[in-house]
Amino acid sequence: MATPPTRHLRSAGASLLTPITRTKHPTLGRAFAIAAPTLWKTLEPSPPSAAQIRYVLLHNAIPFVGFGFLDNAIMIAAGTQIELSIGVTLGISTMAAAALGNLVSDLAGLGLAGYVEALVSRLGMQGPDLTPKQVDMWQTRLSSHMGKAIGVAIGCILGMFPLLFLSDDDEEKKKEKEARPGADAPSHS
Repeated sequence: MATPPTRHLRSAGASLLTPITRTKHPTLGRAFAIAAPTLWKTLEPSPPSAAQIRYVLLHNAIPFVGFGFLDNAIMIAAGTQIELSIGVTLGISTMAAAALGNLVSDLAGLGLAGYVEALVSRLGMQGPDLTPKQVDMWQTRLSSHMGKAIGVAIGCILGMFPLLFLSDDDEEKKKEKEARPGADAPSHS
């Protein structure tokens, strides 16, 4: 007795094909034995194309540009205000003020996440057209993670714009000292 061709198949598709091969009908069993390799190839998903991989990367990058931008911009603005107000009063360090600014930014991010996603959906980007097995393939997961990382990196760099409006106190003090020559000279009395 010949071994059914589906015995070597490993996925859920094999359980769907097995009852047909065990039929007592010789013509149907033989026809299936000939057609099984072709039928099995249609059940195995092909890896995503290069265009699909690029779309997955872009689809994941765009929202994370928004998240990175908001996170960094809010952290810098909140950290600066905390340092100038509470920091002066309580005498906390710049790093402690930055950490508290990060806390404010993270809490704001929880509330703003829905708005960022709604804005991205208004851009009209549809999800990638992939099968569930293609979504789970390593190429797709890698592209998704790379898109998120690239998006956050770009967003964080763009989110540094509040630094353009901040002046450095040390630079101002240095300019004042240069404007008053001899003010720092030691006295020899």
